[in-house]
Amino acid sequence: MNRITQCLHARGTVSAVMKHRHGKDAVPGRYLAFSGIRRPVVFWNLTDRCNLSCTHCYASSGPGCGSEDELTTAEAREFIDDLAASKIPLVIFTGGEPLLRPDIWDLAEYCKTNGIKTALSTNGTLITDEVAEQIKSSGIEYAGISLDGSTAAVHDRFRNTPGAFERSVAAFSSCISAGVRCGVRLTLTRDNQEELETLVDLAHALGASRFCLYWLVPCGRGSDSYDRLQLSASEVTRALSTLYRKAKEIPAEEMEFLTVDAPQDCIHLLQSMERDASPDLQGARELLSTLNGGCSAGERVANVDARGNVYPCQFARLPVFLVGNIRDRPFSELWNDDTNPVLSRFRKKSGEIQGKCRSCAYLSLCGGGCRVRAYARSGDFTGEDPFCYVGDSSDGGTA
Repeated sequence: MNRITQCLHARGTVSAVMKHRHGKDAVPGRYLAFSGIRRPVVFWNLTDRCNLSCTHCYASSGPGCGSEDELTTAEAREFIDDLAASKIPLVIFTGGEPLLRPDIWDLAEYCKTNGIKTALSTNGTLITDEVAEQIKSSGIEYAGISLDGSTAAVHDRFRNTPGAFERSVAAFSSCISAGVRCGVRLTLTRDNQEELETLVDLAHALGASRFCLYWLVPCGRGSDSYDRLQLSASEVTRALSTLYRKAKEIPAEEMEFLTVDAPQDCIHLLQSMERDASPDLQGARELLSTLNGGCSAGERVANVDARGNVYPCQFARLPVFLVGNIRDRPFSELWNDDTNPVLSRFRKKSGEIQGKCRSCAYLSLCGGGCRVRAYARSGDFTGEDPFCYVGDSSDGGTA
C-alpha cells in the first residue's frame, strides 16, 4: 500500500508513527502500515454471493455464487474469538457483497464487543439510509465504496448492471448522514483511465475521506480480462502523476490518497518529491523503510475466504498459495506456524527474487512488487513483477 498523502506530509506522520511504533495502545488505522505491528489486517470474504457481476472481480463473485459451504454464524463467531485472542487490529468485511450476508450485523457487533475494529468493502448499491444507520450502530468504522468511473456509462459497464452508479453514489450521502466515514475504491484499467481526474473530483465532492486506487491483478475474473485491461508503463506513470498532483491540491484533512497492489509505486512518489525538493522527503523515506520491502502479503495482511480458507492476501487465492483452513486449525496457529511453506515463502521472498527485480536499486523498498502477478505470468514465484514500470521506457514510461 502506497500512502501518498501521509508521505507528502511525512514529518507529522513520522512523529505519530513513532508514538504508536510498538503497538501497546490502539493504533489508528491510518498508521497501522507503519506501526511495526506484525499482527495482520484480515480481509474476510463473508460470502461469494453478490448482486453484481463485475468484469474485473478478483473473487469471481455474482448472484449465483453463494455457497452452502460458507462458514456458519457459529463458526464465524469462533473465528472472531480467535482473532480477538490474537489482538488482530482490523477486520475488513468484503465479498462478494458482504451486505448480502444476513448475519453481518451480528458479526460486526461481535467484533466490536471483542475489541476488533472493522471496516466494510462494498459496491454500495445496497446502502440506503437505514442500512447506513445499521453500519454505524454495528460498530463498522469505515466503508470503502467501489466506483469505476465518474459517469453511469462507464461505471455501469464495468459492473454489468444498469443503475449501479446512481445507487453507489447515493450511498455516500447515506453513510455521511449516518456518521460513517467512507471512501472511493477504484480499479484503474485501460477502459477507465481517462476517468481518473474527474473521479477524484467527484469523490471529493461526495465527501469521501479516502481515494484508494487499485491496480488490476490476475485473479478471479480479473484473470480473464487482464491482458486486455492492464495499463502500460507510460499509462501507469501518468496515473501516478495525476494522483500525486491531486494529493498536493486537496488538503490532507479532507481526503487521503493511496494506491494498492504495486509496492513499486513508492518509487514514483519519492522521485516526484525529489523533483519538488519536498521538505518531507526524508520523512517519507523513513516511513517507507519501516515497511521492510513493500508488499504486506503473508505478514501484515491475511485473507480468509467464505469457506475458511486462509491465503497470504485477497489476490493470492490460487491453490498453490493456500495456507490452510480455519475449520481444520485455528487461524492464529496457521498464521504463526513458521514451518508453513506458503507463509515462509512470502515472508522471505526478497532473498529469492529473480529477473530485473533482483538487480534493481529499489528492491529493498518495493520487495520485488507483486508475487501473484509474477507467478501468473511465468509460473515462477521468484520471477520479476511484469507490472513494474520502473526504468521501463519501451513505451515511453519512466518512473
